Parts: sequence; C-alpha cells; structure tokens
Amino acid sequence: MAPLCFQFLSIHKMERFFITGTGTGVGKTVVSAIVTEALQADYWKPVQAGYEDGTDALTIQQLISNKRTVIHPEAFVLKMPASPHLAAPAEGIDLTINKVFEKLPETKNCLIIEGAGGLMVPFNNKEFTPDLIKKIGCSVILVSKNELGSINHSLLTAAVCKQYQIPVAGWIFTGEYKNYEEDIVRWTGYRKIFSVKEIEVNKENILKQAELLKPLLKHIDE
Repeated sequence: MAPLCFQFLSIHKMERFFITGTGTGVGKTVVSAIVTEALQADYWKPVQAGYEDGTDALTIQQLISNKRTVIHPEAFVLKMPASPHLAAPAEGIDLTINKVFEKLPETKNCLIIEGAGGLMVPFNNKEFTPDLIKKIGCSVILVSKNELGSINHSLLTAAVCKQYQIPVAGWIFTGEYKNYEEDIVRWTGYRKIFSVKEIEVNKENILKQAELLKPLLKHIDE
C-alpha cells in the first residue's frame, strides 16, 4: 500500500517537501505541524540552533495527533540561537551541507523537512539553505506571514528560488495583518496552497487546520 501522502500528491509523487519561510518567526513550525498532520508524514529538522525554549521537533511531536508520523532526530543540535554559520563554530563544529545530508532520514513515508530561519540562512561561509535543498532534491513550500514588509520579503524569497532553480510547490500564508496574498501570488507566479489565520496553537487546532488543508494538497505537485 502506498504511503498516505501519495494519495494526495499527483503526477511525480514527490516524497519530500522542504518548508522554509521569508524570515524568522513567520510560522514555519506551525505550518510544518499542519502539513505533517495533513499528510501523516514524517518530520525532520536538519539543524536546530537554540533550544532553551525547546526544539522544533519537540513542538511538532506535541502538536501531532496521528500515530503514523515519525519525528526523526536532528542532524545537528546547536546551543546558540543564531545562524548555523555562527552557532556551529562556537561549539567547534565544522558544519557542511554534506554532513547534514549524510543524516537524511531513510523512510518510506512522506518527509517534511523544516528549515532554520529564512531561505538564505548560511550553514557556513559558503553554503546556504538552497544548497541543502538542491542536495536533497526536494520541492519547497514557502511560508509568508501577512505583516508589514511581507511583500518585499516574499518577492525576494521567490527570486532566490528562481535563481537557484528550486521547484516551488506554492505558498502557505499565516497571519491577518493585511491580505497581501493575491499580490504575492501574482507577482511571484507561485500558487497559493493555504492560509492559516490567527489560531491558538494546540493539538486540536492543528488537526482542524490539517483537515482543511488535506483536500488542497491533491494537486500540489502538478
């Protein structure tokens, strides 16, 4: 029997999706929880930088209701809440894309991969998040928060995806400050997948959002 996520994805049946955003604090972890729940996919955070308030993997574990999802251990867990290119050397770690890629989880299930910060986060002095996405060979879901400055940040993020020739499944928007969504879709050429309005983040609401998202994922890979 095919993995559950394959029932929703069409044509190429992509097995992995990398969730990144227009910056820090735009709702990537909440979106990752919703997508993971909707597909009953596995979850992986390659690099966790800073964990005083808990890791993103732990947050996902606490928000998921289904029994199929496996939370895979991070490739690197760094103490400093900063860009990996600063946090890793602080602990004497030589962080490279290849070293992260070597720890890519093996799974027959769909895999949701959550990035750190925005799209252009550096892993070291010469490698950035798009290099990891290209190495893995996955499609990207972009998260944009409806807030002041989101148009600029979203268009710049889209421009980087086009520069690196990264396949983009579409946008998931969060927040309710202003509705910039249709403008961003029109100017970037990337479709809107879903919108997550202001919600109390708990297991019940993640499940509700996942049920709303599920039918919209049928054509995500067309």
